[in-house]
Amino acid sequence: MIRLKDINYRYPDGTIALRNINLRIRKGECLAIMGQNGAGKTTLIRLLNGLLRPSSGVVYFDQQDISNQTIASMSTRVGIIFQNPMHQLFSNTVEDEIRFSLKSMNLTKSEIEENVLNTLVKYDFERYKNRSPINLSGGEAKKLAIASIMCRDPEVLVFDEPTLGQDAKEINLFIEMLKSEKRKKKTIIVVTHNIEFAFQYIPRIILMKQGRILADGPSSKLLTNEFLVKNASLIYPQIYSFKLGLKKIGINVPDEIVKDFELIEFLSSYIKNQIES
Repeated sequence: MIRLKDINYRYPDGTIALRNINLRIRKGECLAIMGQNGAGKTTLIRLLNGLLRPSSGVVYFDQQDISNQTIASMSTRVGIIFQNPMHQLFSNTVEDEIRFSLKSMNLTKSEIEENVLNTLVKYDFERYKNRSPINLSGGEAKKLAIASIMCRDPEVLVFDEPTLGQDAKEINLFIEMLKSEKRKKKTIIVVTHNIEFAFQYIPRIILMKQGRILADGPSSKLLTNEFLVKNASLIYPQIYSFKLGLKKIGINVPDEIVKDFELIEFLSSYIKNQIES
C-alpha cells in the first residue's frame, strides 16, 4: 500500500533528517516507529501525506507516486494526529473544527452536518461544541484532534506519541480504538517511546537511528534484542525484564507470552500446579 523508495530528506538549514529510507507498509498492517529524539520519526510520517516532500526518492501510495498529489487530497487518505494537538486545531469552536475537517471531502452540506453531529456524539463533545479548542484540557484537545481526523475515515491512521501525557484510562480508550480500527482493516502507524505499549499491542516495529532504519521486524524480537535496544537508546519492556528474572529462579515463561494478563494467568496456573504437586 505504502512504499518509500531511496528516501532522503534535508531541512532548509542543512540538517539531514532521513538517509536512504526504504520501507513497505502493507494494507491493514499495524506498526510502530521507535527511536531516540532526532532519529527522523516525525519527519518520516510527514512524508506520507505530502506535508513534506523528499529531497530525493519517491513515496508511493497504492503504487502511485504521490509527488503530484496535493496535501488536501492525500489528507483524505492518510490522517496524521500530531503529538501536540494545538498544532492542528485552529477553528473557533469544537464544532467548527470537525466541520472544517470534513470540507475537504466530497460531501453535500447535509452530509457534512450529519457527520459533524455523529462525531460530536461519538466523542462526547456535544456539551463542548461551542467551546474554543484552546479552552479544552490537554486530554480533551488530543481527543478532538483524533476526532477531527477520524471523522474523515482515512485509509491510513498515523499517531505521533498518542500515549504521551495520557493517564491509564485514556491509554485504555486509545487501545480500544486501535482494536476497533484494526478490525476495519485500517493501516495504523504509531510513533511512540512507550515500550510497554508497543511490546504488548503493536506487532511490527521499525527502529530508527540518526535518520536511518536500524531494524524492522516483530516487536517480540526487536524489543528483546540487547544490541538493538541499546543502539536505539531504548530499554527492555518491563514484562520481558520480569520474565528474565523468573528464568533465573527456574520459572521459564513461554516466549509467546507478552501481555500482562497472559503472564498473570501463567503464574496463577504455575503456582496452583506447584501447590497441588
